Amino acid sequence: MGYYLANTQSKMKPKSHKKIAQNDLFRMRLDNMLDRNHELIKLSKLIDWDSLDAEWGALFLSNKGAPAIRTRLIAGLHYLKHLHDLSDEAVVRGWVENPYWQYFCGEEYFQHKVPLHPTSMTKWRNRLGEAGSEKLLIETIKTGLKSKTIKPGSLKKVTVDTTVQEKHAAFPTDSKLLNKARENLVKLANQQGFKLRQNYNRKGPQYALMAGRYAHAKQFKRMRKMNKALKTRLGRVARDIERQLPDYTHAVQALFDTALEQAKQLIAQEQNSKNKLYSLHAPEVECISKGKAHKPYEFGVKVSVAVTNKEGFVIGAQSCPGRPYDGHTLKEQLQQVKKLTAVEPEQCFVDRGYRGHGIKDTKVFISGQKRGVSRSIKKALKRRSAVEPEIGHMKNDGRLDRCYLKGAVGDAINIVMVAAGHNLRKILNKLRLLWLKISSSLIRNFITLGKPTRLNQEILPI
Repeated sequence: MGYYLANTQSKMKPKSHKKIAQNDLFRMRLDNMLDRNHELIKLSKLIDWDSLDAEWGALFLSNKGAPAIRTRLIAGLHYLKHLHDLSDEAVVRGWVENPYWQYFCGEEYFQHKVPLHPTSMTKWRNRLGEAGSEKLLIETIKTGLKSKTIKPGSLKKVTVDTTVQEKHAAFPTDSKLLNKARENLVKLANQQGFKLRQNYNRKGPQYALMAGRYAHAKQFKRMRKMNKALKTRLGRVARDIERQLPDYTHAVQALFDTALEQAKQLIAQEQNSKNKLYSLHAPEVECISKGKAHKPYEFGVKVSVAVTNKEGFVIGAQSCPGRPYDGHTLKEQLQQVKKLTAVEPEQCFVDRGYRGHGIKDTKVFISGQKRGVSRSIKKALKRRSAVEPEIGHMKNDGRLDRCYLKGAVGDAINIVMVAAGHNLRKILNKLRLLWLKISSSLIRNFITLGKPTRLNQEILPI
């Protein structure tokens, strides 16, 4: 919270949208142009935008400077982004072309210009953090209850599972990491005017290329020789820079701290080392073994997801850095569910990876459990595996397959917003099917009243 306030004191509270009472003679209102039965318009009326404005706007303390962007616009763009699996740039460009998106974000008339620069969405995410982004997930849960996508009783029975949220980073190999670390040091040295004895800009890429070829040919002895040569060259460049650093100011020395630390870590780490460095631009990346034949290892962070046992509606999602055991993540996950839904779960269904969880407040049932399992519990345990396709949809239809946000905070924000987008897709499907059901019943009732024969022949197949 301190970081948030320090970065928002120079900003006024977000703009408030002023409704125009009088119609514009030269422009048509969006509500007169669009189909009011469209599911996105119905969704916009179910979401409590004022609560988002009250909670986010209260964090802006200063009355000086330019006012921040409207909270409904920012919230609506983030909802649309994770609803359709788009980047910041793509959702801003699509907003100009889609009148339904503009109505969803609170516009009254069609706009022909982009509402903001895509970097404004990044700045808002940095200000909100994980706690602020959870408000978006809370609103989808409330909207799911209003639209009857889920029932209040479903919040007491949850299914919890974990998966890996991969980071947007290249597959790590020793040769690539060593050569990249050397290039980073050489680039910084050239920018600050260091005179290096040798930079190995010619030999470094050659060694990295040959190491990859030897690995492909399974000539591992030669591959290790190339990696050793890369470590030697990296160490020479690092020591050359360290000898010259005392002649420069503290500000210049601080620029090399991260690069030199990473170089030393790469030189020291071996195959069996703990807390290895897998990415230079994302040092928080962890290696997680999944035991899959097609992908034995995944590089990112473990995330925990809690869904309702009946509908598969996400009511909790959080990142779990540090590669914890699944059973050790269950307590924090159930606490988050209680925080987001204001309902304490009574029953929790998990797989066998959660054995030894130590939870006593909530009844936890593990897959394959026989003792103390009634007929209804057995039926709910069969529904436990339904969380797997829900995670699959979040990876294929959402942005869980790859996290593009920076740092450990970006990992935490991404999983929460992915969960919100998944809930919105379920709500929109419910609203869409509800309207089709109503319209079909009206048509059938119209046919049974004995209306003209030609109309019956045209609509009867429905």
